[in-house]
Parts: sequence; C-alpha cells; structure tokens
Amino acid sequence: MDSNRKTAIIVGALFITATVAYSLSVIFFDLFLVGSDYLTKAFENKSQVIIGAFLVLIDSVAVAGIGIVIYPILKKHNETLALGYVGARIVECLLFIVNAITILTLLTLSQEFLKAGAPDASYYQTLGTVLLAAGDWAYLLGLGLAFALSALILNFVLYQSKLIPRWLSGWGLIGAALVFANYLLQSFSINPVEILFYPIALQEMVFAIWLIVKGFNSSAIASGSAKQN
Repeated sequence: MDSNRKTAIIVGALFITATVAYSLSVIFFDLFLVGSDYLTKAFENKSQVIIGAFLVLIDSVAVAGIGIVIYPILKKHNETLALGYVGARIVECLLFIVNAITILTLLTLSQEFLKAGAPDASYYQTLGTVLLAAGDWAYLLGLGLAFALSALILNFVLYQSKLIPRWLSGWGLIGAALVFANYLLQSFSINPVEILFYPIALQEMVFAIWLIVKGFNSSAIASGSAKQN
C-alpha cells in the first residue's frame, strides 16, 4: 500500500472519528446543560459531562489531525490554500478545546453551587451564564467560522484538482456555504436553522467512506506532483 493510499484511509478515519465524537458530545450536553437548572444537573451528572468534554477533545484532535495528514496531498495542487486549510483546522481545534474547558469549569461551579445550598439568586448563576456564553461563542466560532472556512478551502482544492469526483467536492462547497450562512444567522441572534448543517455532515461521511474505499484519484496526484517538479 503506497503512502497516498494510507493517507486517504487515515483522513477518512479521522473524519468519521471527528463526526462521531462531535455528535455524541452534543447528545451528552443537551441532556444536562440545557434549561434553567443546568447548575444543579451538571454536577449531579458529573460522569456524563466529563465524557462529553472528553468527546469534544477527541473531536479537536481529530480535526487538527485531518489538516496535518492531508496537507502533503493538497500542497501539490495549491500550497497556499493547503497551509490555510491546516491553519483553519488548528484554529477550530483550539476553539473546541476552549469549549471543553468552559464545560469542565462549569462542572466545578455546579459543585460549589450545590455546596452553597443552591441559592435562588447569586453570583453562581451570573458566572454560569458567562461560562455558557463563552463556551457557546467558542463553539460557534469553531464550527460556524473555522470549520466552514476549512470546508470551503478543502473542497475548492479538491474540486480544482479532481482528487475526488467533482460532484462530491461540489456538494462539499455548497454544504460549507450553508454552514457559514447558519453562522451568520446566529451572529445576528437569529435562531439557528439546523437543517443547514445536514448537507455538509452527510457529505463528509460520504467523503470519508470514499477515501477509505477508493482513495484519492491517482492521476490527479501524479499531475500535482508533476507541477511541483
């Protein structure tokens, strides 16, 4: 198995890992960090919240890994955009780490809140609101801006280079644009339209499976290598 084939399999596996970890973390957090009683529920469900934060960290490592591993393939066709893709994925990784840290900090706050007898009005609620807002902004910037930008860059390079079928990379471009549109809506305090995220989520899974099963277009890789020489 050549190095390009191994790269395709690793990238595909990392895409699946990132998506699964992200999806499971959302489920965990929605169970315990939604609603006015989140300060009570967070520490009462400590193990689940910690697992959710750990899943976010797995997602963070996976998205950074995608950018690093695929870089040698992309740079053969557009080194500047390849570097931009790695940078965007690393920024996304860091923002998701910030999101995980705020959740874990909220867990400590929840513990102290319960020790204090769960007062009706106190600085605990204020600090909790700030932590949730910080986590939400980190998540929003990581997913809506850094992720959307990275998806646009990746699929643009893939479309130009024909490393994968153009119908698949074109699908990714449309999906990334929809995610960015969703980010803009939330930035203006408009309720998110979750359906806008589905096209890119599905496209990434199809892309991942394509890489694992078929890999990159060998003739496109050869063409890119020839341009570098």
